[in-house]
Amino acid sequence: MPKDRMPPIAAERLDAEQRRAVEAFEAARGMPPFGPFVVLLRSPEVMTRAAALGEYLRYRNSLPKRLSELAILIVARVWTQQFEWHHHERYAREAGLDAKLIAELAEGGRPSGLTEDEAVVYDFAWELHAHRSVSDGTYARALATLGEKGVIDLVGIAGYYGLLAMAMNVARTPLPAGLAPPLPPMPH
Repeated sequence: MPKDRMPPIAAERLDAEQRRAVEAFEAARGMPPFGPFVVLLRSPEVMTRAAALGEYLRYRNSLPKRLSELAILIVARVWTQQFEWHHHERYAREAGLDAKLIAELAEGGRPSGLTEDEAVVYDFAWELHAHRSVSDGTYARALATLGEKGVIDLVGIAGYYGLLAMAMNVARTPLPAGLAPPLPPMPH
């Protein structure tokens, strides 16, 4: 694994703005910054604002948890973001995503056996990442299944977790010690 470019900042090296951001994060999440938030702490206001958006998108968005976690795994797969995948794979299983679906997604292909709502989320999120837009047909299916709020929440998840994936890929955020990368390179 390449060297972590942005490891945790020692407490004694935090500036006043970073300390306030850490305190706000700990008050909201009940834990110190981890993973992407370690990276984002380099810009405390970005970290604080991203954490607030993430609080909604991760815990309170309008999608069923299973679909929300599917969307997050799609982002992790698109970006081959090992930490994000590792962190959310367990939540996806707990939310009811099939282990075979998760394994097929990890390999980079369209999972077989998707339920109708899973297919809508998969097609929308994959198309959005691949083409930077979605076709009328994909949009219509998502709108019929998720409603306007759900479509916007899905776009929010794609964008937010894309931000986290990009930040961690730039920083080369490592997996927890002793873990092998769960994702193979993305097939092209």
